[in-house]
Parts: sequence; C-alpha cells; structure tokens
Amino acid sequence: MAAQPVDILLVEDNPDDAQLTLHVFQKSNMPNRVQVVEDGADALDFLFHAGPYVDQEETPRVVLLDLKLPKVSGLEVLRQIRSDPRTCKMPVVVLTSSREDADIEKCYELGVNSYIVKPVDFAQFGESVRQLGLYWLVLNRSPHKQIGAGEPDKNNCAR
Repeated sequence: MAAQPVDILLVEDNPDDAQLTLHVFQKSNMPNRVQVVEDGADALDFLFHAGPYVDQEETPRVVLLDLKLPKVSGLEVLRQIRSDPRTCKMPVVVLTSSREDADIEKCYELGVNSYIVKPVDFAQFGESVRQLGLYWLVLNRSPHKQIGAGEPDKNNCAR
C-alpha cells in the first residue's frame, strides 16, 4: 500500500506545540497528513529527499516553519526553499514565538508567504492553527503541478 501524501510539513522543535498542532488538526476534522520534523536539518532532508527521506517522492502542500530551530535555523531553511527551483513556489508559513522586527523583515525578504506569532494562550494558539489549516489546505490555491525532487520547475523563482 502506498503511503499517504503529506499535506503539511510541520517544522517544530517544541514537542508540546507540535502535539497541540496535531491535536487541533485532528479535532477540526481536517484530513491532513502531517509530517513533523524537529530541526532544520531534518526539514531540508525531507524537502529535498535526502538522508532518511531519500526514497520518499512526495512534497508537502505547505510548510509550517518555526524560526528558532536546532542544527539549521528556520531562516536558513526558508532561504534554501526559496533558492531551489524544486521548492521555490511552495507555500511557507512561519509560525514562531519571535516578535522581533528583524525576524519578520528577514522572512519577508526571503519570500515567506505569511508570518504568524504563536499566541501564548492555549485556546488562541489552537484557533490560529485551525485557521491556518483551513486557509492553506482548503481555501488557498497553489500552482497546479507539484514539483518533485527530480524535476526542477522550468519557471525560475529567483527573487
């Protein structure tokens, strides 16, 4: 049996935030298939089909990316996503606790689709995640063709 395609790549090093996010998606009855990775290096391996993900063929419909990550920072993950023709059009939403103007500015310079500060309140965090899933997986329309690891997009995404 073939593996279910991944809708969301959740890059989150805080296990409590990851579990809450998964719980909210499940409770909201969104049929999302979520892959959780805990650091930037694993995120890049997943996206570019390297390391433990070398045999995977799928790409997520959206990346939910924390900024403050071990091994490789969220900013570097975003930079690499946007600089590669296979992933440059992939929607990326930064979901972080950082309210720093410098982080916000840098993310938009690098081409993030949205920057959301995680609410501290449990209920507000849950509602934010629910709305994210609804928007990016139900309402938003992405380019028709999903680019796989072996086929670069013919349309250059250079900024």
